[in-house]
Amino acid sequence: MEHDLKLNKENAIAFYRTAYLGEPAKAVDKYVGSEYIQHNPAVGDGKQAFIDYFDEMARDYPDKEIEFVRVIAEGDLVALHTHQTWPGNEEYVTMDFFRFDNNGKIVEHWDSIQEVPSESKNGNPMY
Repeated sequence: MEHDLKLNKENAIAFYRTAYLGEPAKAVDKYVGSEYIQHNPAVGDGKQAFIDYFDEMARDYPDKEIEFVRVIAEGDLVALHTHQTWPGNEEYVTMDFFRFDNNGKIVEHWDSIQEVPSESKNGNPMY
């Protein structure tokens, strides 16, 4: 099956933004398929564990912000490169990978998170 790469990219961003900004149950309902396999070791496997994690994050850090820097799609995968700013001006760069099923729904997630350092030997931004 051919995946609609443009639509998958739009849906990955909408899913992440919706969950990150405090509506994870809505994000799961609208964008997740019959299963949700989680590879982040800080988050439990499955839909409800995802919702619980992001509900807690929204409660504890309501003023966080996210910028989507890059989005790349190939086959059934979408990669997001984000810049996050958290309370206290903590900044993070993330790389998130989502696998889509044949119905255009997210069914698997991997990520990597790194704090933006105060100094850089090369002077280049991380995003």
